[in-house]
Amino acid sequence: MNSLSKHRPTLLPSLAVLLALLGGCTVVEPWQREVLARPEMSLDAAPLDAGIDDHIYFSKEASSGGRGFGGGGCGCGCN
Repeated sequence: MNSLSKHRPTLLPSLAVLLALLGGCTVVEPWQREVLARPEMSLDAAPLDAGIDDHIYFSKEASSGGRGFGGGGCGCGCN
């Protein structure tokens, strides 16, 4: 059995996935960048709400860190 016939069952699905991924690539024109740069187009449209949610999550998990705020598990920020 040669090596090509060994890899043939995965060759067609791999090519299909590759073509699907390349189909999503496009050139963005300068006038389209303005629309894509709007705050509502970001992955996190409400950064203040995300920061508050992260603070609550990390306080409840008794850990520090997250997105740039320090403090201990109690949420008072004294550590």
